[in-house]
Amino acid sequence: MDALINKIKNEGIVINENILKVDSFLNHQIDANLMEEVAEEFYNYFKNDNITKILTIESSGIAPAVLCGLKFNVPVVFVKKSVPSTITNAYQATVHSYTKNKSYTASVDKRFLNDEDNILFIDDFLANGEAFRGVESIVQQSKANLCAVGILIEKAYQDGHAYIINQGYKFKALASIESMNENQINFIK
Repeated sequence: MDALINKIKNEGIVINENILKVDSFLNHQIDANLMEEVAEEFYNYFKNDNITKILTIESSGIAPAVLCGLKFNVPVVFVKKSVPSTITNAYQATVHSYTKNKSYTASVDKRFLNDEDNILFIDDFLANGEAFRGVESIVQQSKANLCAVGILIEKAYQDGHAYIINQGYKFKALASIESMNENQINFIK
C-alpha cells in the first residue's frame, strides 16, 4: 500500500535492524486518514470471508481495527495485555514482547468470542509472531474460526510471516519490509 509505505519512508525511524519507530502516525499519534485507507484496503481484500468480528491486541492495533470494524460492520474485540480484576472468566495466553523484553498474560473475556465467530485479526506489526501466537491460542480456546490476518507492517525477514502462512491463514500485509538499518528500509514489492 503506497500511502503506508510512503509514511514509513518519510516518518519512520529505524532504531536498529529489528525496531522501527512509527509513533508519528501509528503508535503514539494516529493518522486517522491513513487508518481509513488501511481499513479500506483490508476490507477489499477480506470482504468475501464472512468476517463476524475483528480481533486485535492492545494498543497500537486498536485504531486500524476499529476502522476495519466500521467497514465490515462488525464488533471489534481487543486482547488485553493483562487480566484486569473486572474479567473473571477469560481466555488467556502468555505472550513475550521483544520490544519490551518481558512476557505478559494476554486475555479476552469469554463473553466476546465464541464458536460462531469468523475472526479477522488486525495488528500494527508482525515480526517474530509472538503476539499472533498468543492471539491464535486465545481464538483456539474459544473455538472461533481465525480465518484471516491483516498486518499493517511486517518485517518479512523475521519468523512471523512464515508461521502464519504455514498455518494456512489467509494473510495480507500492507507494507512488507525485506531488510532495514539506520540508513535504509528495503520493501518487498
